[in-house]
Amino acid sequence: MAHLRREGLLDRMFGDVVNGAGGWLVTANIDFVQRAGREPEIRALYDRATLMVADGAPLIWAARLAGTPLPERLAGSDITRWIAARAALEGKSIYLLGGAGESAANAAAALQAEHPALRIAGVSSPWLNLPPTPAQLAALADEVAAVDPHFVYVAFGSPKQEYVIDHLRSRLPGAWMIGCGISLSFIAGDVSRAPVWMQRSGLEWLHRIGTEPRRLARRYLVDNLPFTIALLARSALSRFRR
Repeated sequence: MAHLRREGLLDRMFGDVVNGAGGWLVTANIDFVQRAGREPEIRALYDRATLMVADGAPLIWAARLAGTPLPERLAGSDITRWIAARAALEGKSIYLLGGAGESAANAAAALQAEHPALRIAGVSSPWLNLPPTPAQLAALADEVAAVDPHFVYVAFGSPKQEYVIDHLRSRLPGAWMIGCGISLSFIAGDVSRAPVWMQRSGLEWLHRIGTEPRRLARRYLVDNLPFTIALLARSALSRFRR
């Protein structure tokens, strides 16, 4: 995980864009860690990213218990808003790719309303296989490369968005790409995000279960919770074994 705070992350990304050097940002949570552990192909995808930051609160806790604390949580849903605000000030463009239904278009409209100077290079919400087919990836690359954005928000959920980013990078070497999951739905207002106090206390997952119980209850309670407890225990033990 990169040991960066908000301003350091933005300075790195915008500095690279000015110099014509793009990158790939992964905002990791417990799902990412679990998937990387059991699927070597997905781990290899994550390893090709330029930067990885901790989105999930449990990863912040685990780092602290291990004695290697991270400066702060850097959630993808926050980063997308921070980038848009700074891009509006610095004249950089953003492409919104993916999302559910009309969330990409609605998010673009919401960001434009918040930041009238923001340049929206394009919006696209195609349906993709998992993994995406070569034809699907080629069509996406042609569409996005044609407008040459500075930042690309890729919101297909993991690991689909990582397959997309991995393919797009060769066509857009000067752009920064951010896999941002459900963030476009949050920005659009199609899905409500947890109150700030829940975000800060690591309870955002409870709010997510409440908004989408059928889809998320098993993931968080059956898959993620036992893994998180084990991760925290291992992190604490690793510190005492040094």
